[in-house]
Amino acid sequence: MPTAKQVVNTPKATRKMADRKPARRGPQKAALLSSKLVYKGNIFSVFRDHVTEPGGVTSYRDIVRHAGSVVVLAVDDSLDPADPLVVVERQYRHAAGQYLLELPAGKLDKGETPLAGAKREMIEETGYTAKKWKKLVRYYPSPGYVGEWMEIYLATQIVEGEAQPEEDERIEVRMMPLSTLLKMIRAGKIHDGKTIVGVLTYAAQIQKG
Repeated sequence: MPTAKQVVNTPKATRKMADRKPARRGPQKAALLSSKLVYKGNIFSVFRDHVTEPGGVTSYRDIVRHAGSVVVLAVDDSLDPADPLVVVERQYRHAAGQYLLELPAGKLDKGETPLAGAKREMIEETGYTAKKWKKLVRYYPSPGYVGEWMEIYLATQIVEGEAQPEEDERIEVRMMPLSTLLKMIRAGKIHDGKTIVGVLTYAAQIQKG
């Protein structure tokens, strides 16, 4: 350890970086110059925005605006807390052109809080209710052009009930071990982003204890 009179040899590049003053932070949001509604649907709208972004780039961006969605990772850990059963759904997704294995999810209704939406969606799609709820993570699935965020909730101490799906929903509800879902993710057999994010986040929390 050098004394107060000793000189520490510091590389020139390191000294220069240390001597630099912190850069001033510029704007953190884009300046909206104009916005035009291109399409309005029941679930989302599309806008063409003319913006100047924080980095100084001025351009047009086509943006899908969406009220946000909730996702439910409902687990039954009564038999094996280290490898709980997870409620998943198998349903056909026309946009993907195939059946997908997914966590229950859905869009928020107007004025609805994310937690209330998560509870509603789980009852509607699976029939399950839960005594305990915890927010896992909020993320943007495709921020390049979609404004939608997804908030994933962990539901525990679940109770089975009768599902109340919408008329156009054909959902097959399954209970699968967490370890099986992890193997399927590693093997590239689960293609739904929210399911991958939710399962991996939950598995990481279990490993931390």
